[in-house]
Amino acid sequence: MSKIKNFFKNISPLNNRTEMPMILYIIKVIIIFWFVKFGSELIGEAIVIGLHFICGKNPLKGEMFDPGTIMLITYYGYGIMIGVMFLYWKLFQKKTLAELGFTKKACAYFVGAFAGLVLIIVSVVSVGVTGALTYHGLFSDIDYIYIFLMLGGFICQGAMEEVLCRGIVLQLLKDKTRIPVVVSVSTALFIIPHLDKMTEEGAGIIIFAIINLILISIIFSLLTLRMNSIWATCGLHTIWNFTLYNILGLNLSGNNGATAAVLNMSSEGSNVLNGGSYGIEASAVTTVVLSAALILFYVVSRYTEKSVEKKELLN
Repeated sequence: MSKIKNFFKNISPLNNRTEMPMILYIIKVIIIFWFVKFGSELIGEAIVIGLHFICGKNPLKGEMFDPGTIMLITYYGYGIMIGVMFLYWKLFQKKTLAELGFTKKACAYFVGAFAGLVLIIVSVVSVGVTGALTYHGLFSDIDYIYIFLMLGGFICQGAMEEVLCRGIVLQLLKDKTRIPVVVSVSTALFIIPHLDKMTEEGAGIIIFAIINLILISIIFSLLTLRMNSIWATCGLHTIWNFTLYNILGLNLSGNNGATAAVLNMSSEGSNVLNGGSYGIEASAVTTVVLSAALILFYVVSRYTEKSVEKKELLN
């Protein structure tokens, strides 16, 4: 009986125990991921429902804000989820924000943002060259205020996913097991919540969507490990999503094109070149771009490491 009790204490997400067999610890981290994800979502949704009542609306009777406002509330609600995750990290894991990946290197956020901008531009242009995307010009009535507000929402959304996958999961595992295991677990947990948006697509598009999720997750994980911080990945994640959705007006991970965007672009048909309704994140062309980016990142990282080693030897 004591063994069973000890087993459940070990895997409980409400403590910071680490002394256990590695496979059991990995299971514990996976449980922590879902516990924090569902817990923060539940608290966030409760606050959103309460906000409706405060504003004189009864969601139980179908009284809701307009779709644009709902989207803003949803995306800024991710900020509430981040706050819940911070509390969990502090109260139950008893660790600092720096140990979560929010080091003093906050300027790395802009490095990641620039990298994300380059990646999305190269991906979209490459898909466009194949004829699978069409550019119709600028929208005639652009709601710049709403687009700016969505940028804030995407800052919260991108950071929330990174805090979960490259923050909580990766930081808990990186000093306990091998890097391939760390990256694999983080990647699997990153992919699973995205799968429900792929159900309406054909097998080819689904396969490329999963491959691209694996590639971008590996890039996020290696970038986090390389910089010992999640600032850059937060920036990259945010700018990729925001540019794709509110600047280019294209589908984002299965979500239809934004209600407010700058450029009027659309997919031509549904195929593995444009990713169908899932968007270019399920495109075979994007697979090539992300693969090239991953190889480039690896080469640059190895070159940098060798340069540092040479300097240390000379000194």
